[in-house]
Amino acid sequence: MYPDDLLANWRSGRESWSDVSNEDWNNWKWQMSNSIRNLKHLQSLIDLTEDEKEGCELAHTKLSLSITPYYFNLIDRNDVNCPMRKQVIPSVNEAIISPEEMLDPVGEEKTNPVKGIVHRYPDRILFLVTSVCASYCRYCTRSRLVSNAQGYDFRPELESGLNYIQQHSEIRDVLISGGDPLLLSDEKLDYLIKRLREIKHVEFVRIGSRVPVFLPQRITPNLCQIFKKYGPIWLSIHVNHPIECTKELKNACEQLICSNVVIGNQSVLLKGINDEVITLTSLSHRLLQMGVRPYYLYSCDLITGSSHFRVGIKKAIDIIKKMRGYTSGYAIPQLVIDAPGGGGKIPINPDYIEKFTNDRVFLKNYKGDVYSYPID
Repeated sequence: MYPDDLLANWRSGRESWSDVSNEDWNNWKWQMSNSIRNLKHLQSLIDLTEDEKEGCELAHTKLSLSITPYYFNLIDRNDVNCPMRKQVIPSVNEAIISPEEMLDPVGEEKTNPVKGIVHRYPDRILFLVTSVCASYCRYCTRSRLVSNAQGYDFRPELESGLNYIQQHSEIRDVLISGGDPLLLSDEKLDYLIKRLREIKHVEFVRIGSRVPVFLPQRITPNLCQIFKKYGPIWLSIHVNHPIECTKELKNACEQLICSNVVIGNQSVLLKGINDEVITLTSLSHRLLQMGVRPYYLYSCDLITGSSHFRVGIKKAIDIIKKMRGYTSGYAIPQLVIDAPGGGGKIPINPDYIEKFTNDRVFLKNYKGDVYSYPID
């Protein structure tokens, strides 16, 4: 599959950053300051295809280009189909808009009572606190907002969001997202989590972040102390491919787990990136070895310019079906579709029910063998 010695080869050396000191390389602020943000810088590091060049020139109108040096080092510069390359280097295909695609594919604007708050479910809210990410995923559901390339001009209003949560006692679960909230300063994160912990009806504080994958250097002892002080904190990271499971990510996850952080992973199923059973199984095994539970596998949202990433739902179901029984249940994420227009996450599963009779249900196991079970 993806043996450890292969991963070691991916992480051996810094190529274009060989002269950078360990102190700088391991400093998350250095990584952010030296991120690749334009076509000229990118072309100095990698030979681009014509589609990629055109995509980079168009990026400022859809979703900005930004790649941390750390994540760029995971890209195979000689492989135009490298899974990491496809995730972060723009393509001209982003300019192709299919009829079913939308700027707001999951209907966040419909359930947006105050700026930065999405209140779709009865007892939980999404709290958007920034528009900035460490690197920009080219299939981003929130690309209308993230990086402000489309002129959405989102500016977080933390106090109005906190006041809304305080005033709505039905809210027991807060998911902090953005952009990527782990790019906030330690002081701002401390303040934000402290305020949420002071609201008595908030039981469950979650963070959605791809920073551990794009920028594991951000997981510092001081940040971990903040989490430990206010934990348990539930963190959903976003790993799509086994090669992203580096020693640096493993170390970051271990630090977080030791700081009262519970980690789950949310992947997006992406064509030519992770849409094979062997890839997703290897990814799940590596996540579990890092103490991370494979949680959701999203069917790619209908964001504008994403048709080249989407995998057919029949193939998605078949992948999950082929994983079942051949790896542990903990390793199998829940396949979901975030319903277009704001219907929320809908779980999608293979059909294991053969038929019902008056008193029994007949079930297929992972091998296709049929067994019966009493209904009552």
